[in-house]
Amino acid sequence: MSHRLGVDIGGTFTDFALVDDQSGALAVHKQLTTPADPSQCVLAGLAALLARTGTDIAELTTIAHGTTLVTNAVIERKGAVTGMLVTEGFRDVLDIAMERRYDLFDLRLHFAEPVVPRRLRLEIAERVMFDGAIGAPIDEAAVGQAVTRLVEEHGIEALAVCFLHSYADPSHEERAREIANTLYPDLRVTTSNEVLPFMREYERWTTTTINAYVQPLTDRYLDHLESGLAEMGFQGRLLVMTSSGGMATPPLARRFPVRLVESGPAAGALMAAFLGRQVGAPDLLSFDMGGTTAKGALIRDNRALRRYEFEIAREHGFKQGSGLPLRIPVIDMIEIGAGGGSIAAVDDTNLLAVGPQSAGADPGPACYRRGGTRATLTDANVALGYLVPDAFLGGEMELDAGAASDALARDVASALDVEVPRAAWGVHEVINEDVARAFRVHASEIGFDYRRCAMVAFGGSGPAHAMRVARKLRIPKVIFPVGAGVMSAIGLLTVPISFATLRSGDARLETLDAAGLEAGFAPVERQARSLLEAAGLPLDGITLERRLDMRFYGQGHEVEVTLPDGTSPARLGELFLAAYAKAFAVTPLDAGIEIVNWKIEANGPDPDFAERYHPFAGPSGGDPVARRVRVFDPTSGDYVDCPVYDRYALPAGTTIEGPALIQENEATTVLGTGERLEVDSFGNLVATFADGEI
Repeated sequence: MSHRLGVDIGGTFTDFALVDDQSGALAVHKQLTTPADPSQCVLAGLAALLARTGTDIAELTTIAHGTTLVTNAVIERKGAVTGMLVTEGFRDVLDIAMERRYDLFDLRLHFAEPVVPRRLRLEIAERVMFDGAIGAPIDEAAVGQAVTRLVEEHGIEALAVCFLHSYADPSHEERAREIANTLYPDLRVTTSNEVLPFMREYERWTTTTINAYVQPLTDRYLDHLESGLAEMGFQGRLLVMTSSGGMATPPLARRFPVRLVESGPAAGALMAAFLGRQVGAPDLLSFDMGGTTAKGALIRDNRALRRYEFEIAREHGFKQGSGLPLRIPVIDMIEIGAGGGSIAAVDDTNLLAVGPQSAGADPGPACYRRGGTRATLTDANVALGYLVPDAFLGGEMELDAGAASDALARDVASALDVEVPRAAWGVHEVINEDVARAFRVHASEIGFDYRRCAMVAFGGSGPAHAMRVARKLRIPKVIFPVGAGVMSAIGLLTVPISFATLRSGDARLETLDAAGLEAGFAPVERQARSLLEAAGLPLDGITLERRLDMRFYGQGHEVEVTLPDGTSPARLGELFLAAYAKAFAVTPLDAGIEIVNWKIEANGPDPDFAERYHPFAGPSGGDPVARRVRVFDPTSGDYVDCPVYDRYALPAGTTIEGPALIQENEATTVLGTGERLEVDSFGNLVATFADGEI
């Protein structure tokens, strides 16, 4: 057993990366996603890749898996019927939410509906105070009656137990769980203190209800996948990527499925950080663009930035504040509805709009010839000559250039009264500007100057757009890694098993001693260690990283502070002031400091991947120029002759001047006029602009 497999399920394609841990050889594959049951494309793609490489499934030690299942279930509202038990008097917290308008002047505001409707929220007489004192005992009889009513009258499959201040004392929630499990052993019960022992009840309860809402679906999916793999003869370990950039075992994923939100995109960001360490670029902008969405993540000092908040299922123009907030550890990234399947149309104001609606894998873009008729970004790239129809996916899937042009003529060109090439370029450029605008906002919010760093571009569509996006952002260098089209799947192979968690608990810095510091971290460390030990990791193989959320006393929000090993209470003030000054440039002089949340990130050992990984055996020795095609050149406004280079025939040190296409099986890199690239010693394409171009 010497092989490991990474599988990333996207909205349009599912990507596979198979690495031989002995030789370091890598094989990749793309398969159209099956939205109705994603496990089908996983099993079919695995069989195809094993057959192509001559690998026996018995040689697989690990399958590392990233999925959009949880995200899609919440957005499409395809989760389980879920009930909720709440503290008496707090039934409407999910509707009251933050009482915040995300746009002060828009009279058409829409907010995401809670996944548990009001009729399925029942109140229980009980009360835990903010300091953990019991204000009123739990009414156990009322709990039993409420659970029975929810199951018998409403047919719930899952139950969320959300009581006030359970982070301070979880006993009432745990007793309610015991009662529910005694009455209905098959009922899936989630308690808020287990999912998120966090002091702000609205975010804690939305996170808990979503965890319960997707738990039955996740159970069924993993059961189906595990049984299908077992039938194929797989005897290794199945791991699932979490949003925080770590791996979870299936039992852990079943217990906390809310942590699978954004699991696939997180792997791409971590792979970009891995690549940055490899090439000596500590600060990067990661640009991942696939068939449905585009994702951007910022890499600082070789680490992907993380945060403990995320918003899902935004309802109104994808604006922040219109969705459901989750308090889970996630890789800090921006995601917009821009991908190869993004549908192009002329709106009511006679302006061209592309996305966020997507043709996906079924029916797909018009050029796929799978029933899709709407013009998409992929159709525009075919019409522009940036995708060679008979070489798509290494020739395994031929595109219909005529269908692409017909769709663009019907949906865009006729409405704007322009020729098809101009319409196609408009679609291409609208997406470039949308992506650049989103990245500008995201970087400015955290003070990241991307003009001083490089961009790593990957995904099935990313290399076709990266140079135009970089030009708009004034980023001087773009790196296209080998296997760019499946880089998230490759990234899954670099990630250890891990678990990150937090617990709320106030502590004033002036009264905190060493014993108090250790006592604050103790329950969080116990939970993280026990979960990783249950996953089969030896105790001496687990490393812990401590963080604190701190603030000046009386402030409403906090700043995260990372604690180096052996940090004493005396150093906490110094570390907090440095973190605060980095975020806000100034610090108050005479204000007390308090700790709000205690955080732990527990990691197992890193997979043995970095030293042995090589994406292909070396240049094929064939003619680097595979063919010549006509592509649209925006500088002249017309089609020009363009060489198509075979990525696998380019030795290190090769330089290419644009316009040119560099083609590999899973993606095509578009190099424009005034742009050049060089193949580095790792096989990456490193592209730059001519002097004065940006």
